[in-house]
Amino acid sequence: MNNRRVIVKVPASTANLGPGFDTLGMALGLYAWIEMSASSTGETTFEYYGDGMDDLPQDKSNLLYKVAQLVFKEAGVDLPELRIAMYSDIPLARGLGSSASAIVGALVAANALIGSPLSDHKLFQLATELEGHPDNVGASLFGGIVVSAWDGSEAQHVRIEPNERLQTLVAIPAFQLATEKARHALPSQIAMADAVFNVGRSSLLVAALASGELGLIRHAMQDRLHQPYRAPLIPGMAEILERAADFGALGAALSGAGPTLIAFVDANSSDKAGLEAFLKGTLAKEGIDAETLWLSPCKSGPIVTIEEGPSGSGQESLLDRIKGEVKA
Repeated sequence: MNNRRVIVKVPASTANLGPGFDTLGMALGLYAWIEMSASSTGETTFEYYGDGMDDLPQDKSNLLYKVAQLVFKEAGVDLPELRIAMYSDIPLARGLGSSASAIVGALVAANALIGSPLSDHKLFQLATELEGHPDNVGASLFGGIVVSAWDGSEAQHVRIEPNERLQTLVAIPAFQLATEKARHALPSQIAMADAVFNVGRSSLLVAALASGELGLIRHAMQDRLHQPYRAPLIPGMAEILERAADFGALGAALSGAGPTLIAFVDANSSDKAGLEAFLKGTLAKEGIDAETLWLSPCKSGPIVTIEEGPSGSGQESLLDRIKGEVKA
């Protein structure tokens, strides 16, 4: 174990999918990589690569370190000093599950480092408790589309295999939106009619995704629980959600707490360029610069690579090891 080096590739995720607030998530083909090994120097060290990573803590208050120690505690293992490295293509605080991918990646890496004594179900429980809801972490851990529920003590989930024709287009605005701020925009109570509306749409969406009835997605992705209240935080969002289907989208939603917007698309669509231009143009009218990415659902959860051998400074860096895979 002391000579083991673990590298985990973990997918991004989109949550809610419109009506499924805190319950629906889908893994996306955008990734973070976390490397973990026992420290050979007797002290904990960190290496970060990727945009926006410079401000992350370089001491034991670091989330990845604390998550790893949680795994070790659960397993009854003492491993206080670690070498941790991370590279991420997942933009921070944009609604693409950057914190969930970090949590899941650290859980899986720490577990693999000590021989994987904890089950995926146990890791899911730990991840849900850490994140506060199961949608993003479930998608990153199990891959595909994940329907989940959490009662505050135990999380349950069902995984759905994404339809082969399902593709997504994300528009990532060039500003961050903290989940906490997006949650503060929500009311503490809602009307019964809105609750019934969302139960129907969320149920229809799960059935459409499970059965491959992609034509129903447009109707099923409508929401009255959170998107109308968050729309003022993201200029152009209301127009995109209302009109994306006119440009060939199967449906559109705010990705997680935003500000990223996601459109579901039939891979065989002939109007992808028009949809992309609509998303970028609508945000540009509001003075918002946005990056667009075509992403397929990621069908697998974390991919783990384990190497046995000395963890000295002569090894290639994490970035050297994964440079053929990263977006940058």
